[in-house]
Amino acid sequence: MKLVILSGGVGKRLWPISNEAHSKQFLQVISGEGGQFQSMLQRTWKQIKLAGLSQDSFIVANKAQIEIIHRQLDECVNVIEEPYQQDTFPAISLASVYLYHVNQIREDEVIVVLPIDLFVENRFFEQLKTLERAVRQKKALGLIGVRPTYPSEQYGYIVPNQNDKETYPSVCKFVEKPEAQYANKLIQQGALWNCGVFAFELKYMISLLTKMNIPTNYDLFLQRYQQLPKISFDYEVVEKEASVFVFPYNGYWKDLGTWDTLTEEIKEKKIGHGITSLECHNTHVINQLNIPMVVLGISNCIVAASPQGILVANKEASRSLKKAISNLDQRPMYEERRWGTYRVLDFVKMDDGQEVLTKRIHLDTGKNISYQKHENRSEVWTIISGEGELILNEQRSLVRAGSVVEIPVGMRHGIKAQTDLQFIEVQIGSPLIEEDIIRICYSWEEAIKLCEGKENEVEE
Repeated sequence: MKLVILSGGVGKRLWPISNEAHSKQFLQVISGEGGQFQSMLQRTWKQIKLAGLSQDSFIVANKAQIEIIHRQLDECVNVIEEPYQQDTFPAISLASVYLYHVNQIREDEVIVVLPIDLFVENRFFEQLKTLERAVRQKKALGLIGVRPTYPSEQYGYIVPNQNDKETYPSVCKFVEKPEAQYANKLIQQGALWNCGVFAFELKYMISLLTKMNIPTNYDLFLQRYQQLPKISFDYEVVEKEASVFVFPYNGYWKDLGTWDTLTEEIKEKKIGHGITSLECHNTHVINQLNIPMVVLGISNCIVAASPQGILVANKEASRSLKKAISNLDQRPMYEERRWGTYRVLDFVKMDDGQEVLTKRIHLDTGKNISYQKHENRSEVWTIISGEGELILNEQRSLVRAGSVVEIPVGMRHGIKAQTDLQFIEVQIGSPLIEEDIIRICYSWEEAIKLCEGKENEVEE
């Protein structure tokens, strides 16, 4: 069995602490061991390791997420990069072709697909092994359905065939987010919550893609990726399939995709710098800014602040947040990278078209920014704490608090932290985009080799 873990979505329902580059699965707000906060990604990966499935697991993620995945898991994991951010059908197709053509696994291997932000008990992952056996036995597409505990309007429902008395019955129909009254009627008919888990033999997907005239050669597939239908796996495959069965799961499961469901699993009522009054009942405060937040006499609310913005909402009303911010066009104001983190402090567009972007960058001890150059911008770095080694056009030097580094357009540059290093970066140019990074090499050892033949003595 191979696990395909989908790390998609931008988490707009959890704005402002989530953004395109730091989406909901990476938010470290769930209590973990020793009182430390962990993300949904970290929690799910620990459970996968506990079940002995990590070596056979593959995370499908877009380019903007890969560095943060490696940073948060702090180990070598199998990541399949999406060339473009699409829906679940293209993502699952990508993983299937990768496993088939690149990894060359057997066509009768069972593939289990699940979202990265599952909030379940450990035994859920042991049940995947039972699901694998059921797929092999039935030679059909399998789903996991969770026994509902109340008539939720937020989840989709799988309605089993009532005439099928098998342990894993066939599916009669699917109902997407019904009203509470109808949901209650569905539950009486034995309906299950759809938790977005799919299982099939690899040859099932390869055969399906071939019928759709989609290449199963990985390189050719990547060339076609952007033209694939941007549609969910449920709509494109599952609901069209005549032979589908459901595996009923009786344990705990929750989708933490909205503020009201997420805060039910956050033990601390206040995260970050702030004050709440005793009259605040069932109110959560999450403050990622360096200014105090005071909340008085407000109950059943979420109050969240980050460089992206500020949200004050009744928890039930927060379910409509995605629609409320649909026209809000923002660049990510906070990101985690393999080397550390950065936060945008200011962005200004001048009358002449020039742009100025100011960041506060934290570089972890022993980590380095890639040796790179830019075609459209110059930069000025002001070191505010720590020490590091700098390379400018193959010339090495040491920098520490108070050092100022000017980097003209086209100058090759990189920096490595000898201790935790913080500096202010001011970018000037147009356009100020991530694509204006020409990476010469990633590793510091390679960058130092480029300095050979020049004056490589490290200057003070």
